[in-house]
Amino acid sequence: MDIEGFKDYREAGKIHAEALQYGLKLIKEGESLLSVTKKIEEKIISIGGSFAFPPQISLNETAAHYYPSDDDKTVFKNGDLAKLDIGIHKNGYIADGAVTVDVGGMNTELVKASRDALNAALKLCTPGTRIGEIGRAIQDAIESKGFVPVRNLSGHGLARFVIHCPPTVPNVFTPDDYELEEGLVIAIEPFASTGAGMVQERGEATLFMLEKKRNVRSTFTREVLKTIETFNGLPFAKRSLVQKHSAAKVGFALRELEQLGALHSFPPLVDRANGKVSQAEHTVIVADKPIITTKWER
Repeated sequence: MDIEGFKDYREAGKIHAEALQYGLKLIKEGESLLSVTKKIEEKIISIGGSFAFPPQISLNETAAHYYPSDDDKTVFKNGDLAKLDIGIHKNGYIADGAVTVDVGGMNTELVKASRDALNAALKLCTPGTRIGEIGRAIQDAIESKGFVPVRNLSGHGLARFVIHCPPTVPNVFTPDDYELEEGLVIAIEPFASTGAGMVQERGEATLFMLEKKRNVRSTFTREVLKTIETFNGLPFAKRSLVQKHSAAKVGFALRELEQLGALHSFPPLVDRANGKVSQAEHTVIVADKPIITTKWER
């Protein structure tokens, strides 16, 4: 990457670290998930960040992709396992990272399993490391704690205005012999589960991404599409659209765009056996000494 891209990756990571630390302190018993999400969004904007995707807080058996609608009544309770996942970009260069908040301290070993797996994987993010070996390190760390890695979730490459691109970084060993190259930017995100270690889509999607441009007939849809295009192909929340257009207009537009195959939706991802799931994630630039852009101090 060029010097400016490198600087923007580092700046996005700095903003991410500040926003993540702010957000995790808000997640407490009795607090509203919707209110906390809004405060995190306000914080990101106030410190100069832009959303690579809307901040998400997924609870317990839900591993990822939970974003509250305006009528969400969820309140954090003792025993909840909250995955706070934040994506920031600076001029399109992305920082993607997550932390699990153990509300009430009842799931410490599960949280430690995903965190230890992440730390083991980050040490391997050097040129020449095979992708499959990163998966092995993650799997070994999680299974050594008596839990199972989530097999059908993975880390991924990052590029300018692209949140998911090759390579796929598995959470279990695979025979993939793809070797990391210096300067490659990847997000490593182990998930540890007390359940099946496999997730499935369950529930209504509130997150979307424009995948393909299509010609649309409806005036309503064209108006909403103009707003969607300002996200530069990055994921967005339905609630963000409702802030600028009526709920009825947004609903109509999203349905039409989905029917045209223009949108990708992101329903919540839930453990198939309803086991609790923890997550840990950092963005790293591959180098002889890996550069963790989203690093923060506990």
